[in-house]
Formats: sequence, C-alpha cells, structure tokens
Amino acid sequence: MTEKAKILLVDDRQENLLALEAILSALDQTLVRAHSGEEALKALLTDEFAVILLDVQMPGMDGFETAAHIKRREKTRDIPIIFLTAINHGPHHTFRGYAAGAVDYISKPFDPWVLRAKVSVFVDLYKKNCQLREQATLLRGRLEGVAGGDRAGADVIAELSSRLASVEEQADGMAKQVESADDPALAASAGQLRRRVARMRAALDALAPAAAGHGGPPLVPAPDTGEADG
Repeated sequence: MTEKAKILLVDDRQENLLALEAILSALDQTLVRAHSGEEALKALLTDEFAVILLDVQMPGMDGFETAAHIKRREKTRDIPIIFLTAINHGPHHTFRGYAAGAVDYISKPFDPWVLRAKVSVFVDLYKKNCQLREQATLLRGRLEGVAGGDRAGADVIAELSSRLASVEEQADGMAKQVESADDPALAASAGQLRRRVARMRAALDALAPAAAGHGGPPLVPAPDTGEADG
C-alpha cells in the first residue's frame, strides 16, 4: 500500500484551514495544519511534505518570510509552495511571491477544483520521486552483494530495469498530462522527475556491461541527490 503524502496547510485563520481541508479531503492524503509561519517551520523539521499551501497575510512572520526560511534550508528548499492571498496588489506583489520561491500564486476566492487539481499533480510528482528514490536504494543495496561479471548481476540488472520501465511509463504519462494543462510550474516539476528517471536509466545501462562480464563502471552508482536539477 502506497504511503499517503503529507500536505502542509499554513494559515492563521481557523476557518481558512477548515475550508482548505474540505477542498483537499477528496485527495485522501495527510493534511497537516500550521497556524503561523513559525509553526510551519517546526513541522518541516520533523516531517516530509509533498507541497505547502501558504497564506501570505499572517501576523508576525508573513508568508514571504516563511517561504524564504523554507528555501534556505537544504532539506526543504525543493518543496513546492503555493501562495494563497486575499489581496492583490498587482504584478509587483505577484512577482514578490515567485521571487520568494513559490511555484504558484493564487488569489482568494479561488476555484476549489483548480486548487485541488494543482495540489493533486504535485502530490503525484512527489510520490513518483519517492518511488524513484526507493528504486535507487534498491539498486545500490542489491548490487552491493553481487560480484561483477556473474549471472546473478545480470539478473539483478534485468529485474531493476523492468521496475524502472514502469516508472518511466508513469513519468511520461504525467509529463503529457502536465503539458496539456499549460502550467509552467507543474511542467518544471515534471521535467525534474523525468531528468531523475533518465539518470537512473543511464546508470542501469552503464552497469549492464559490467554485470554481463564485459567490464565497465562499478556496480554501485552514486546516490541521486537531485542537486543537478533545475
């Protein structure tokens, strides 16, 4: 059973949090509340989130400052942030949101279906990335105990190649879905996923000759840190 993704909802108003939960409950994921920027940062210290919905106008640490702290942390800097705001001060205000690291900027009142659809795609991308990390860990673990050049090595490569093919198919399908939505933020995240999948495929292809006894690079590839992604 696939583990549920966590979605962080940040708003100082209880009624807004309840409204977001009502909209996103259909996604059947784990919704975590934070009533302030400080509370959100504490939650990010212990949990991993697929996406953050962040209110801009909050007392104390506002959404822009909260986002800046999130993006400065190596552990959390790649989490997508969707800004929600009840005010609209024009292009400059929106630009400030994107400059703070948001992938999207939505003004209230917003269309519940649109918000749910956007969050759903980010959740799917997160799960595919988790699946890819699991495959990378499995690859390294399985190959550490396999001597180069024997039949067992070739069998392991074949098995992992088959598993990766399934991830590739899902990633391609998701990329096409995102492209049809004409959303640059989602397209960028989908592109990052496809690059990670391509690196994993390249690692497997490079390992195949070694497993078949034809020499080649070491059986255990370097971990995929994602730092080369844009």
